[in-house]
Amino acid sequence: MSLAQSPALLVLGSAGTFLLIGRLLRALPMPKLVEKDRTRTWRWRNLTVSIVHSLVMGTTAVLCVLQYPDILTDMYQYAPQPTYLLLCASLGYFYMDAADIILSGQASASWEFLFHHALVISCFTFAAFTGLYVAGTTVALFVEVNSVFLHTRLLLKLSDAQNSALYRVNRYLNMLTFITFRLGAHVFLTWYLLVNLWILPHSTFFLSAMTAINIVILVYFYRLVRADFFPRSRKRGHARGGYDENKFLTD
Repeated sequence: MSLAQSPALLVLGSAGTFLLIGRLLRALPMPKLVEKDRTRTWRWRNLTVSIVHSLVMGTTAVLCVLQYPDILTDMYQYAPQPTYLLLCASLGYFYMDAADIILSGQASASWEFLFHHALVISCFTFAAFTGLYVAGTTVALFVEVNSVFLHTRLLLKLSDAQNSALYRVNRYLNMLTFITFRLGAHVFLTWYLLVNLWILPHSTFFLSAMTAINIVILVYFYRLVRADFFPRSRKRGHARGGYDENKFLTD
């Protein structure tokens, strides 16, 4: 039986693996400021698992494109085995993470993140069970390179380290990778779907999901720039509920 014939097992295996990773990471120390607050503790643990996912998936996605450059020209049918494994592994994480947010009672506070997850899960599930657009999901996972710095930023904010040298360095790395890997990947995918809109089956579905995610990402990009590079605007954001402390994917 080929891997493509057992996507459910691969996805479940991945979800279980990330759940186990989360349990193991609980043994690591966390800042006292975080330990004192139940919500901060959950966010910290959730973000550490997210960083592991981003490191593994982002790096692997880039390596897959370097190894299989045809990914960039045929995102519909081209599906080397490593890219399919990457898809299922990432999909398992997204299911696990969405369940963690809901079961932890954080759904209302993280509704934007859940909305993003729902869009990604719908597209990735279709690709995993049909074997189509697998290469496209590999390009989409380029955003995880940026997520490493995005999640690191939020961990530093949770530990009240916004004035540290590490936060300042991460701020610029986060912005650089946001533009190159996150926005760059989404621009490329959107362009590909628009060019092939009347050629590829189901392209309308993927373009609709991509458009919705693009809107979310552009809104967050504006908020990110305002919070990290225009400090006077940051106070206003906290007065409205502290949006910057929310976990975002944008996975």
